Amino acid sequence: MNSKILLGIVALGIVVVGFFLFACEDDWCMVFAWQKVQAVNTFDDCVRLGFPVSESYPPQCHAGSKSFAKDVGNEIDKIDLIRINWPRPGSAIKKGVPLLVKGEARGNWFFEASFPIVLKDGNGAVLAEGVAQAEGEWMTTQFVPYVATLAFSGTPTTNNGTLTLHKDNPSGMPEHDDALVIPLTFE
Repeated sequence: MNSKILLGIVALGIVVVGFFLFACEDDWCMVFAWQKVQAVNTFDDCVRLGFPVSESYPPQCHAGSKSFAKDVGNEIDKIDLIRINWPRPGSAIKKGVPLLVKGEARGNWFFEASFPIVLKDGNGAVLAEGVAQAEGEWMTTQFVPYVATLAFSGTPTTNNGTLTLHKDNPSGMPEHDDALVIPLTFE
């Protein structure tokens, strides 16, 4: 009788240890560092599990031999053409509240002192469209401040989305198209 109880306790112990070592997918049951490293698949996972984040741009999180960079859209590629001060990549914006967009763009990003902006959710549904207006002389190759306010015309179906600032292209020729795409989240 005692050997059956002892055998049952040992078997239960093996199951519990096996769960913690191999089946655990939640933060609360990760006991060993290798479990956390194995669980990391994104930048957000890496930060959530407490791995170090470098002070670079974009920020990078390092989990063991894995590295993950924060998604900043194509901001780095477009830095010499257009810059955004608000909202910053990854910013949380409030659903249904008008979105103020500010930054600066080279004069040739504008046509007639404006360029189009589109806010979409993660499924590509258009939530708002508007026009950014130059706040200074736009007929230059220098950076010119711009501002826009977008009013939501839809409700996001996902927790993330994108803000796209299109270069105004009155010619309609695809070779003159360009855009800055900024990832956002909705709260």
